[in-house]
Amino acid sequence: MNPFQKNDSKETLFLPVSTEEVPPQPPSFPKKPSPKICGSNYPLSIVFIVVNEFCERFSYYGMKAVLTLYFLYFLHWSENTSTSVYHAFSSLCYFTPILGAAIADSWLGKFKTIIYLSLVYVLGHVIKSMGALPILGGQMLHTVLSMVGLSLIALGTGGIKPCVAAFGGDQFEEKHVEERTRYFSVFYLSINAGSLISTFVTPMLRGDVQCFGKDCYALAFGVPGLLMLIALVVFAMGSKLYRKPPPEGNILNQVVKCIWFAISSRFKNRSGDNPKREHWLDWAAEKYPKQLIMDVKALTRVLFLYIPLPMFWALLDQQGSRWTLQATRMNGNLGFFVLQPDQMQVLNPFLVLIFIPLFDLVIYRLVSKCGINFTSLRKMAVGMILACLAFAVAAAVEIKINEMAPYQPDSQEIFLQVLNLADDEVKITVLGDENNTLLAESIKSFQNMPHYSKLHLKTKSQNFHFQLKYHNVSVYTEHSVEEKIWYTLIIREDGESISSMMVKDEENKTTNGMIAMRFVNTLHEEVNVSLGTDASLIVAEDYGVSAYRTVQRGEYPTVHCRTKNEDFSLNLGLLDFGAVYLFVITNRTNQGPQAWKMEYMSANKMSIAWQLPQYALVTAGEVMFSVTGLEFSYSQAPSSMKSVLQAAWLLTVAVGNIIVLIVAQFSGLAQWAEFILFSCLLLVVCLIFSIMGYYYVPLKPGDVQGSADKQTPQIQGNMINLETKKTKV
Repeated sequence: MNPFQKNDSKETLFLPVSTEEVPPQPPSFPKKPSPKICGSNYPLSIVFIVVNEFCERFSYYGMKAVLTLYFLYFLHWSENTSTSVYHAFSSLCYFTPILGAAIADSWLGKFKTIIYLSLVYVLGHVIKSMGALPILGGQMLHTVLSMVGLSLIALGTGGIKPCVAAFGGDQFEEKHVEERTRYFSVFYLSINAGSLISTFVTPMLRGDVQCFGKDCYALAFGVPGLLMLIALVVFAMGSKLYRKPPPEGNILNQVVKCIWFAISSRFKNRSGDNPKREHWLDWAAEKYPKQLIMDVKALTRVLFLYIPLPMFWALLDQQGSRWTLQATRMNGNLGFFVLQPDQMQVLNPFLVLIFIPLFDLVIYRLVSKCGINFTSLRKMAVGMILACLAFAVAAAVEIKINEMAPYQPDSQEIFLQVLNLADDEVKITVLGDENNTLLAESIKSFQNMPHYSKLHLKTKSQNFHFQLKYHNVSVYTEHSVEEKIWYTLIIREDGESISSMMVKDEENKTTNGMIAMRFVNTLHEEVNVSLGTDASLIVAEDYGVSAYRTVQRGEYPTVHCRTKNEDFSLNLGLLDFGAVYLFVITNRTNQGPQAWKMEYMSANKMSIAWQLPQYALVTAGEVMFSVTGLEFSYSQAPSSMKSVLQAAWLLTVAVGNIIVLIVAQFSGLAQWAEFILFSCLLLVVCLIFSIMGYYYVPLKPGDVQGSADKQTPQIQGNMINLETKKTKV
């Protein structure tokens, strides 16, 4: 029943017209006057709803901002596994709204559904935070707790999603349409305000606060959990102010049965003896009430429009995965501020906060004054086009990054770099069928080599023979290598002569904009290096080579080191985004041990600021698409099915994440080509959506209400004609 209809009739909305009983609907909730905000037409109750949404979105996006890094560095999963689980979790969060809508509309009502599932939400955060405590069990327990926690979070956030927005809309009287439209803009504003703050803060809690000698993921997950608890308390505080429409009965079940009966009847009566019906759902008229059929018609018309929408979300949600991975290969130093790759996502909510009032108060009004009828569906189509352009820009940025990136060794190739730690220059020659000199000139002691040299192999693995000329003495050495790997040939003093050792550099790949480093210890005793972010790094004596260790970008003027006999500190200087360094610990002067610095792989050259245009385009598209779609879904939904339609809207987001998984797993394309593919796919979908929107006739306020109040055949016939004109769903 429409809760805002002027008629106070207590008639049930769905009257049984067949032998199958349809449960009578509860009476409309009482229309007590709601307190207003400062004498306006805005009910005071929406303040609690908006604050609740802000805290809940802080909780969700704050947790999600560090989720991929948690998978990578805490659970030690691969990048592919981390990305897959990230999108699987995102998809689950948008599948569960179907369950939440069914519970709200057929059992508990929106208010109780939000309360109970918020408790599940908070429990999920608690379990997720426990899974990030290093002292609590091993990796298996951490993984189990994380999956259980994420599952509960997905159930909680998804279950309340379709209820909160619709519950806020229920607080308005039907005559206050403009205020309700503005409410949806403020509602979406609160979503992005929570997202903005949390996306900036939680990466700082993760990286700047140390827990048990590591990044503090437990705190980064715990603070969002606390905000979710605050969201629950704030929402409950407004209980006495809310207009609480009762559940409409088993609506979802009735809708499914009505559609199934209509389809079955249509196929059973295919002969020409039966009179034609104007709409395929009219075949359910023998069994189901006319008002239910009218509501289902309105529902299916909107759901038909939803079919192309998942492709937009497939592009939008890659900000947290593909675009963040792109940012890891860019330089986050903006001069006045250093931005981490996972903090780049803060641009989206920041720009949304700017664009919503800009579009609402300036752009849309200017378009209206120009005499252009900028309907909701047209706004959504323009939003799709802007997202297409954003991914075209992302592809251009990706191509430029690839041009600046170092080449990778191909089949039957290796890259070799020479590090001369002897006290004099050394000439190196590769012996074999093609004797060649790696460098035209001798390599000086502690010379910083500008680049790797490429060597060709005859097979996938091969033994190379080297001739080292040192002090007029030739030393011959042999080393085995494998294709597609980076190597460093370290030359060291060995009494009066020299020797060499071959070290693999295959691990020198950095992620998340972090820096990789390793140490070579020329001292005669073991060195314990404390980098502050992890357990101490042990470097063996007499040219021992450490494993790689990743650290955050920054200045490292005093890195504490310890040997059996003394403590000292090393000045490592600035370690920049994406670079790979080798530090040689020496004691060649009377100033004590020092670190000689060599840059294996140069820092990221392209500024992260080049991502700004693609973020601006996709955010403008999001404002035109998502804010408009949220209000459009509510305005087109029958009063008994608003939460169901809201859930269906969110379900398109889930399908969009699945599209990303499918394309990423099976396309086999380079990243720039994948961006182009997504852009072209959305462009095709936009064309299809525009054609569908052209033939769609929107419901006007009171269309459904009018048919409920007046059950005459003429009125219902007009409604059928209105709903089938230009559309055969």
